[in-house]
Amino acid sequence: MRIWRIVLPIALVLIVIVTGLRGTTKKVVRIAGSTAFLPFAEKLAEVYMEKHPDVVVEVQGGGSATGIMAALQGIVDIGMVDLLTLPKITDSLENITVARDGIAVVVHPGNTVSGMTSEELGSVFSGEIRNWKMLGGVDGPIRVISREDGSGTRTSFDGLALKGKKLTADALFQDSNGTIREAVERDPQAIGYISIGFLVRGIKALRIDGIAATNDNVISGTYTYARPVYFLREPHPTREAKAFVEYVLSGEGQEIIAKDGLIPIHL
Repeated sequence: MRIWRIVLPIALVLIVIVTGLRGTTKKVVRIAGSTAFLPFAEKLAEVYMEKHPDVVVEVQGGGSATGIMAALQGIVDIGMVDLLTLPKITDSLENITVARDGIAVVVHPGNTVSGMTSEELGSVFSGEIRNWKMLGGVDGPIRVISREDGSGTRTSFDGLALKGKKLTADALFQDSNGTIREAVERDPQAIGYISIGFLVRGIKALRIDGIAATNDNVISGTYTYARPVYFLREPHPTREAKAFVEYVLSGEGQEIIAKDGLIPIHL
């Protein structure tokens, strides 16, 4: 699994956390991992700290690979991971599903293509289909934009769309939902994928097999491009880490997740 190629961000996370917390006497919860879940974790941490001024919740990104390795090495209390299935290396950790995240395939709003089949999607991202004309669009090259190695969104999307095929060697790479969204907004020939919660007017989500990329369709099971979001932690977490996870799973925490565009596990 390509997720294990990224190790440098773990050291960077440790440096940031240690530097940021030097001199504090507050109780600390350290979290790192999924960049897709990062803005949601930051919002949850912000609200939680307002209610618990004696606690500092430090949230860092780095990708799902970073979340897994940092949790395994005890660098953080909680690793954030968004993968279809967890690798066996995480068996020693407790995994808690805190949300679900749909993945939308996005193009420029001026693109005349409004949808494609799952088979066509795999062929586009593998490089077998290279021109929009082959999909009923205008004559022009398809520019595939993907996430970098170590991204949980990348690993999940590859499993859902490519189904064993290799990503085209011509793919361009971005490091977050936001940068993929910006790249597609600027390029009429581009195609990429982002979390459904990051959809805005400046891009267009394609229908896949005739089904729109909406959270309602993910919940109903008709739109299948989705994955769970996990918190990974040691079996005997600190009291503060346990309390924060309980807050995320509470009615208020799940409401924040839903309001900001993810799918809560407690509907």
